[in-house]
Amino acid sequence: MQEWTDRKVVVLGLARQGKALSQYLAKKGARVVVSDLKRTGELAAVREELAEWPIEYVLGEHPMNLLENTSVVFVSGGVPLNLPLIQEARNLGIQLSNDSQLFLELCPAPVIGITGSAGKSTTTALVGRMAELEAEGSGTNAWVGGNIGRPLLWDVEHIHPHDWVVLELSSFQLELMEASPHIAALLNLSPNHLDRHKTMETYIAAKSRIFKNQSQEDIAILSRDDPVAWDLRHVIQGRSFTFGLESVGLVEGTYIKAGWIYYRKNDEERVLCPIDAIPLRGEHNLQNVLAASAIALGAGFPKDVIEAGIRSFKGLAHRLEFVRQVHGISWYNDSIATSPDRSIAAMRSFDEPLLLLAGGRDKDLAWEEFSKVVSERVDHLILFGEAANKIAKAMAHVKGERPFTIDICRGLEDAVQKAVAVAKAGDIVLLAPGGTSFDEFVDFEARGERFKEWVEAL
Repeated sequence: MQEWTDRKVVVLGLARQGKALSQYLAKKGARVVVSDLKRTGELAAVREELAEWPIEYVLGEHPMNLLENTSVVFVSGGVPLNLPLIQEARNLGIQLSNDSQLFLELCPAPVIGITGSAGKSTTTALVGRMAELEAEGSGTNAWVGGNIGRPLLWDVEHIHPHDWVVLELSSFQLELMEASPHIAALLNLSPNHLDRHKTMETYIAAKSRIFKNQSQEDIAILSRDDPVAWDLRHVIQGRSFTFGLESVGLVEGTYIKAGWIYYRKNDEERVLCPIDAIPLRGEHNLQNVLAASAIALGAGFPKDVIEAGIRSFKGLAHRLEFVRQVHGISWYNDSIATSPDRSIAAMRSFDEPLLLLAGGRDKDLAWEEFSKVVSERVDHLILFGEAANKIAKAMAHVKGERPFTIDICRGLEDAVQKAVAVAKAGDIVLLAPGGTSFDEFVDFEARGERFKEWVEAL
């Protein structure tokens, strides 16, 4: 356990992670200096929440003198590592850390860590549901958080050795971390966040760090169906469980056979539950269920707990979330789809006539495959936000097998109104933007909530 009394620490960024770090470290007696590029007025509410703690604030800039007498710089996920202050900290030999690194150092319970380009929040929540069922009646608890929900640093002092912790980890967190979870899962890898990581190789390197510091006693979970993720199997040091649609030899893990989920463990093949028991739409959610089941097997959860978790799981907000049906038109919110690949997965979840709302802010990703799938599956494409013209240009190069229309709107609210004018009974209206929300909203959740408000008002 590190001693923090009177040690100066700098926390960069005062969003969720920075707030949790600042409170924990101040509580432990550290001299906490928070620096954020936002100015005083923009952070008034957060500072009010932290008012009882003696925290110093340097706002609107990250001056180099922050590093004087500093022992650790804690970096929030949204802060890029090429920041001059961080580069200088490295030059000076000052330790860099973040909330997840500190949490893993402090947590007394076994930790399940989950990352991937898509599906990590749904998989984390589903594994968390299984962990809750496993803990029921045992006097233990299941804790779910990290990049999903709340930073678990808030709760670390209440976590006991026999509890279960399920932690979602982003590439932004992993690229700085020097610790790995006891059970680590990498679900898939496709181009994402290249505006931050610049190259696919750098992005893959960040994600693969989830395995880097595992021991031979630890467990790793990989997808057999994702070739980029599967190529990382050589870095696994401990026992591995895998997941995929088909069984591969005697590999331990989960797979599909004759409409059922099966699993292999300790050289035994057993049936888990029928595919029809999964309450979520789409092949990508089938992959999420296979992944969660493999993770739970690695953790030693019994079959009945895994099956009960699958059957009782209703999904998460903003992830293929059914909003309502109006005049025979069904509206779905997949605001979490902040990359073209995620939008493609959402489109492939429907066989009904489809009207797609896409756009937002581009992350320097390719739209060619997105355009091809739109031409195959979408009847009406409504584009909005900063990325609208870029997507429209990509669509111009596609020769589809079916006619579709394209409309371009200024913002999401206008896109909703255009959808109302175009859609007819039997249609699906799907918000699966493919871009981030930051051109119009603070995050994908805020975008999804506004979308639902507008739909509910119809």
